[in-house]
Parts: sequence; structure tokens; C-alpha cells
Amino acid sequence: MLSSRHRPDVVVVGLGAVTPYGVGVSALWDGLVAGHSTARTISRFDPTGFAVRFACEVPGFDPRSHLPRKLVRQVDPFAQYALVAAEEALRGAGLVEGPGGALRLPLVDGLDPARVGAMIASGIGAVNEVSEQHDRLRTGGPSRVRPYLSIALPLNMGAGQVAIRHGLQGPAMAVVSACASSGDAIGVALDSIRAGRADVVVAGGAEAAITQVTMAGFAAAGALSRRNEAPERASRPFDVARDGFVNGEGAGLVVLERADHAAARGARVLARLVGYGSSNDAHHATQPSPEGTGAARALRTALADGDVDPAEVDHVNAHGTSTPANDAAEAAALRRVFGSAADAIAVTSTKSAIGHLLGAAGGVEAVATVLAMRDGIVPATLNLERQDPACDIDVVRGEPRKITIRAALSNSFGFGGHNAVLAFRAAAR
Repeated sequence: MLSSRHRPDVVVVGLGAVTPYGVGVSALWDGLVAGHSTARTISRFDPTGFAVRFACEVPGFDPRSHLPRKLVRQVDPFAQYALVAAEEALRGAGLVEGPGGALRLPLVDGLDPARVGAMIASGIGAVNEVSEQHDRLRTGGPSRVRPYLSIALPLNMGAGQVAIRHGLQGPAMAVVSACASSGDAIGVALDSIRAGRADVVVAGGAEAAITQVTMAGFAAAGALSRRNEAPERASRPFDVARDGFVNGEGAGLVVLERADHAAARGARVLARLVGYGSSNDAHHATQPSPEGTGAARALRTALADGDVDPAEVDHVNAHGTSTPANDAAEAAALRRVFGSAADAIAVTSTKSAIGHLLGAAGGVEAVATVLAMRDGIVPATLNLERQDPACDIDVVRGEPRKITIRAALSNSFGFGGHNAVLAFRAAAR
């Protein structure tokens, strides 16, 4: 690893999002600050008879309003979300221009496409396409399975289709580490720029896993909240009455760029990504390590990688799933790393409002972390009525909190024991 003195600085120059608040970063941020829950009874299929009948769906999403029809036919909804979020992020970064309905929307002149990459994760991938084509196979035989299945199916097709549409010829791949996937994707993108393999990378994650089979499976595992009569109150991170997560969907992407490269083209800097920590609990397939030891290792690694003093951290966007074991372990990890200084760190969980976007969660939460730093506002965690004594940290509740944020962390943890932590600093003013 290069020392911090010899590696390039990396900045965030673009953001893109598709979330249960709708399409666009503004919709996400306005909803989080207003504190609106997006959990509703599922509309995509009839959930009658399901143990859990609600989720956080992207409302009224018609991909043909955002993408050319040919491209829509080729890809699963998770990749559609990735494509829409990527276009917003790249436009915001000043890297693409022109009509949005175009099949190809290449980079602006003056950029070397071989130095621009895409790291777009998904934890589950094309489950909609698999389910639909399996039904066609069962009812109509092999000839009814459409040929696009073969290119819609792979997990890399978020990154692959974004690279194809925008002509990104640099490193392009999917990173898969369950619900830590897009946090790890952004960290891998940071490492790629530092290592000199790219000047710009669009990174994050996309997920579209509100389907019959996934809802049934997560419910059978006991992972989902069962508050069918009050879904808007179901996701309640750190609350003593939390009973599981709420499934969500969408995409969240950031555009990372080498700082001197961004300065040379006059790009607007939103924040600096200074550190990345990754670890594995090596403990259990679904349960976090006791007392948050694995998460604490990732937190310490991110702080050290970014040369961030723990006393500089003013905000943590928590993984905060609203599951009993995860929230307690995360709170313990923060106490383990920050000690009494954790009392001064404003913690929030965006999952309380938009649900758990699985492999896309870390991408959306990275976007929210950058926006919190930009505006000096930490959105409140919804439904926190009685904080669990086992989660003894400063969780923002009730109303958004206005603070100056010097440094912030975004946590992502996943089944399989995966932990990813991103460390941001405020943009230079």
C-alpha cells in the first residue's frame, strides 16, 4: 500500500440515485430530510398469503421514460436502476451530455475513456429476470425462454451495461459481498484510482429484489419485520422493539476522480473519499461477530487509511438494519473504536426511511453521507421511540440535526461476515 504522502487524493464529483423516494438525488435527500417513510404494501405482485406483505418499492418507475427501449429489453430492473443512476451521476460530474434517450451517451471530448471505469455491485442481481424466465420455461417449454436472459443474468451487467452505454473502457466489474457489496465497490474504486489504474470511476450498487421468492425467503429466515398492519413503522433501527429489516430497492452511485484530474477540468468537488476499511467476521453466515469485533476492525482500518483522527469524526451513516443482533453489534463496534467520544458522533440510519437496499445499500448511504456533509444536516432515524440500552450511541431522532461535519463514516455489513467502511472528509472550502 502506498503511504498517504505518495498516493493521489480522490474526490467525489458526481452523485446518482434511484430510491423508494423516486428517481434522482434530490428526491432522496428531500425525503430523508423530511423524514417520510416509504414502506407500503407491495404493489408489484399480490402479497396475499405472504408472511410479510410490504416493502420499500421504487414508485411508478417506468424504465422507458429514462432509457431507450432496446436497452430496457436487454436488462433486468437492477441494471435499469444502475443505468439511470449512472447517467445522473456522470451528468452531474460534467462527464456526459446530450439527449438522455440515446442508446449511446459517450463521455465528453477531452477525456481518455480507457482511464474511466465502473465498479457497480449487486448482492442478488437479476432475480426478476430469473423468476420470469423460469415461469416461461415451466408454462411454455424451453422455446419460451428469451435469448436476453443470457446477458441480463450476470451480476456484472450493472457495470457492464453502464460501461457500454457511456464508452467507459477502464476497469469495470461487480463486487459481491452481500449487503456490503456497494461499500466494497466504492472502496475498490478508490484503490483503483490510487493505484493508477483509472482517473475516474463511477461506483456503487444496484438492487431490485422485491420479488415473490425473495420476500418469501427472507421472511422464512426470520430476517424481515412483520409489521404488516403498520409498515411505515416497521423499520426502527436501534429501537428496543425492532424485529427485522424492510426490503428496499434502487441504486446509489458516486463518481470518484483523482483530485488533480478533477481540478484540471474545473469539476465541482462534493467531498473527499479518504479511507476504506474491509474485514470479515469469520464467525457465522448471518450473525455478526460478538461485540462487533469484525466491524471494529473495518472501522479502524478506514480511519487509518484516511489518516482520520477518531476525534474528527462528526457523523456516521450506520448500517442500522433494524435487526436485533446487527444493531447491537454495530453500536458495540462504534463504542469499541471511539470509546466515550462516540457520545459526540451523530449517528443515523437511512434504512429507517427507505428500507434495506441489500447490495445497493452502501451506495445509497454513501450518497446520503456526502449530502449530509455538503448541507451540514444529519437526517433523523425514523421510528426510534425507545432506544435499546444495548445500542448506547447518539442516534439522531425526531428532527434532522444541523452540524458541521469534518469527517464522516458510512458503514456496510453483510451476510457472510463482510464489513466495509468508507471514510469521507468535507470538500476543501
